Amino acid sequence: MADLEAFRAETRDWLEANCPAEMREPMRSEDDACWGGRNPVFKSEAQRLWMERMAERGWTVPDWPSEYGGGGLDPAQTKVLRQEMARINARNPLYSFGISMLGPALLKYGTEAQKTRFLPEIARGEIRWCQGYSEPNAGSDLASLATKAEDKGDHWLVNGQKVWTSYADKADWIFCLVRTDFDAPKHKGISFLLFDMASPGVSTKPILLISGYSPFCETFFDDVQVPKDQVVGEVNKGWDVAKYLLGHEREMISGMGLGGTGGRLGAALKDKLADDPILRADVARFDVDAMAFKAMSEKFIDELKAGQAHPAQPSMMKYAGTELNKARHELVMAAGGADALEWESDRSRGGKAAREWLRTKANSIEGGTSEIQLGIIAKRILDLPGA
Repeated sequence: MADLEAFRAETRDWLEANCPAEMREPMRSEDDACWGGRNPVFKSEAQRLWMERMAERGWTVPDWPSEYGGGGLDPAQTKVLRQEMARINARNPLYSFGISMLGPALLKYGTEAQKTRFLPEIARGEIRWCQGYSEPNAGSDLASLATKAEDKGDHWLVNGQKVWTSYADKADWIFCLVRTDFDAPKHKGISFLLFDMASPGVSTKPILLISGYSPFCETFFDDVQVPKDQVVGEVNKGWDVAKYLLGHEREMISGMGLGGTGGRLGAALKDKLADDPILRADVARFDVDAMAFKAMSEKFIDELKAGQAHPAQPSMMKYAGTELNKARHELVMAAGGADALEWESDRSRGGKAAREWLRTKANSIEGGTSEIQLGIIAKRILDLPGA
């Protein structure tokens, strides 16, 4: 305990000295996030410094082993770091599908060569990844995917299409599910493949959303050659890797329920609630639900780090976080009144409230629909009989 308190004091001093003031302010939009990558674009010098300082210390991925660019912290130390960052409202220094999804899968299933090659680049923010899972005819029934990788002796030849590929037009590499055995049952003939988005034959096309933003893309593969050693796990057993990664994706999506920083909604809306006791009560009820969700998330994450988590817990977190985030933005819209309906004026900051409210509707689809999550909870946790 004394050692942990000493670590807390050291961490607090380091954060105070190294986190720029600008990086202690709430993000105004998702464009303020730092994604790193092969050709990174920083919103400010403060953002660059914060990411580089945290990466140098290994604290972009504090619980990864130090030999792979991580901080080498144990679960208790990692929790202290998160608490101390929250104390000063420090922003996440680096957002990355490599950190939240691919990294854990590589740590579990990757070869030593793959870990050494990719994990340090992810930790330093030098490579940006996208996820090649969903297809036009393989969404919730992901195992029906048709993108194929043919064994050509010294390489794989990939052909097919992915859809809803988040930030594919900005990514450097993709982790992709492909079919490598065309005669096996659909869950058995899938492999988990990594390849460069600059490879000849890869192209993307943005998908415009109802909110007016376009983080998603269609992604096309036309005779893409991929080296044989870029399969993660065993050939034809990529579904095991895919399921493990999905658990981490659902944990990531569930974090939306806390609105990024986890601040109280009542405090954010206090100037708009004085004359509406019913809305004030609804917001207070939401804040209680958010605190309960935060406590549940911390418990689940502690259990996950200790290897004691139930495999269906990410589905519980994903469903609860999804509903909480939707409720948050419904209340923001209600508190904003007619002003919240504005779409393009300076007064509404380009329709921020309405666009973010519309975006939340996708939370119950991406990462596995809410119906899928409820089915998993019913079957795996409640032991209810199937249909």
